[in-house]
Amino acid sequence: MSKQGTAKVVAIFGPTGSGKTAVAEAVADAIGGEVVSCDSMQAYTGLPILTNQPERPTRLVGVWPLDHEGSVAEFAELAHAAVDELVVCGRTPVLAGGTGLYFRAAIGELGLPPKVDPAIRERAQGLYDRVGPERAHELLAARDRAAAAVVHPNDRHRVVRALELLEVGASLQPAEAQLWSERARHPTLVFGLDVPQAILDARIHARAQAMLDAGVVEEARRALGGPISSTASRALGLRELAALPESEAFDALVRRTRRYAAYQRKWMRRIPGLVSVAAGRPTDEVADELLEMARARQHLPAR
Repeated sequence: MSKQGTAKVVAIFGPTGSGKTAVAEAVADAIGGEVVSCDSMQAYTGLPILTNQPERPTRLVGVWPLDHEGSVAEFAELAHAAVDELVVCGRTPVLAGGTGLYFRAAIGELGLPPKVDPAIRERAQGLYDRVGPERAHELLAARDRAAAAVVHPNDRHRVVRALELLEVGASLQPAEAQLWSERARHPTLVFGLDVPQAILDARIHARAQAMLDAGVVEEARRALGGPISSTASRALGLRELAALPESEAFDALVRRTRRYAAYQRKWMRRIPGLVSVAAGRPTDEVADELLEMARARQHLPAR
């Protein structure tokens, strides 16, 4: 718990298309707070359309160049600093995100993996390249089954990261007890935006079309034409948009986004203490109900 442990934080999680950013902005405006983004891809510059970055200045949006290898641990440091700064200034931090691990890391201490010596990383990279993806993954699974279970053999960056952590006695996966603990750095009320599947699908479809209309194909090609980290290159639909004909790219983007939204909804169900809010409605209605619920729980002062 931080020194400012009595300060209150509002956190809003939801799948892609749930309207979490707009709701978070409305809530922040109503209580004199400020939004802190907890989205792993919005942290990058260079992909504002594809990552649906908010139009107004938002904490932790566009803080890394595309060639930067971001990590949960580094993001957690930035998020904790942003939250603490707002608390000191007397403003309510409103966390908003759909990247589950980043969201959870922003709220509390997860005992995230440490940085390692570059020489250790070079050895892990050499091993991966020498034995190949499948064998490297098998070696990882033999020593850290939990990490291997969440990493695909072809994801070189994360397999290498997991292997290098083994050398320093750490794991890519936070301990289960820490990951799903209700402990937070500040008293935090977590809301989850629940949108009916049909409405969510329609929103995802509409957003994909809006991205195409706004020039996301050119944005994707420009990003892949320059230096880009393996982390940033995992932005949803990036490679399909740059390589496929527009109609096929659109279908691939919608399909992948729907799959990711389903994953986010599963993650949301596991967040401890989460308060569900029906979000298939206009933003102002969702924000008003969220504020009423927070005040009823005495998490925020009465009007």
